[in-house]
Amino acid sequence: MTQRYRIVVLAVLILAYTFNFLDRQILGILAGSIKKDLGLTDSQLGLMGGLAFALFYTGLGVPIAAWADRSSRTWIMTGALTLWSGFTALCGLATGFWQLFLCRMGVGVGEAGGVAPAYSLISDYFPKDQRARALAAYSFGIPIGSALGILFGGLIAATIDWRAAFIIVGLAGVLLAPIFRLVVKEPPRETPVSAPTPVVAGLKELLAKPSFWLISLGAAASSVCGYGVAFWLPSFFERSLGMGLVDRSLFLGSMTLVGGVIGVWAGGVLGDRLGQARPAAYLLVPAVAFLLALPCFVLAVQAQSLAVAFVLFLIPTGLNLVWLGPVITAVQHLVPAAQRSTASACFLFVNNLIGLGLGTWYFGAVSDALTPRFGAEALRYAIYSGLSFYVVSAALFALAARGLKRDWVA
Repeated sequence: MTQRYRIVVLAVLILAYTFNFLDRQILGILAGSIKKDLGLTDSQLGLMGGLAFALFYTGLGVPIAAWADRSSRTWIMTGALTLWSGFTALCGLATGFWQLFLCRMGVGVGEAGGVAPAYSLISDYFPKDQRARALAAYSFGIPIGSALGILFGGLIAATIDWRAAFIIVGLAGVLLAPIFRLVVKEPPRETPVSAPTPVVAGLKELLAKPSFWLISLGAAASSVCGYGVAFWLPSFFERSLGMGLVDRSLFLGSMTLVGGVIGVWAGGVLGDRLGQARPAAYLLVPAVAFLLALPCFVLAVQAQSLAVAFVLFLIPTGLNLVWLGPVITAVQHLVPAAQRSTASACFLFVNNLIGLGLGTWYFGAVSDALTPRFGAEALRYAIYSGLSFYVVSAALFALAARGLKRDWVA
């Protein structure tokens, strides 16, 4: 296996992950248009952006990952890509809350098979001293996909309507699926799969490790804020700064892309450099990043100038994603190689059930509760309250770092 082919495979995996987050995050930029068209509340939008997706995404992730540890990960990811993209297209045909809610659940069903197998593939494709950077590079799909979801979703909705945005990006993902299968080959596993650890035994071993729970809950706390802010920022810029749909798309898309890519890569580089000598660094790096992000977000939300707001939001947008490479690498090393997909899925179960399931709903519910007092500014105060989750996350990562060496699998 050549390094050139590794890079090609990684590029295709990044592209698939880009569609994963494009389809996941496009709802945020379209929320205002959907709310007006279907007559929804902020709480309902929050449920569609979080719980509707997270229910099946988290519930199916573990059994699909266990399946991936014993069969073709590339075929599973190909099917998952087709499924979630198809349901994204169907979102454009919804005529009410429950239809759209069910379609978003379908997106979650598909995406349940799209991430954990990819983590395992990358860990088998790349040697140990390159894994944090490779996993960080894979995580570029998050800011790129989020940015493209904001950009394409907003521009298509402004040109045609929000329904066309769902249909166009969904069908594009369906077309990518056969290309993915042709390019990405199943690599030799670092540990042969002929005599795997039984799933139940592997789960018991993983769940008995305190560092797993601290890492997962720390990531979940940060994701409550991360997913919530990402989903509601387009609405915040509309309500508090009076920005139109196209302007919001360009502003938030560029901010998410630039800040996110820098933050993800910085986390991967720092993880590889510091974590090789001291595994605890894989968790201390994101803990520090979250503590730095909090005051930056507070100042950014208060900014009245768009130029100042762009710079102030750019910094915490990057810091918010520093955790991806180091933390995912740490989770991969809590289990033997043959259980990596399952371990990743267990981590994603906790992270997304709490972070994604609660995050977007929390900000919407607080906004609804504060609207009688603050009116259009209620969302600003909802964002303030949600930033406290960064402190919780940093504390949990710091605690996990103390016991990580004990639970580490060489």
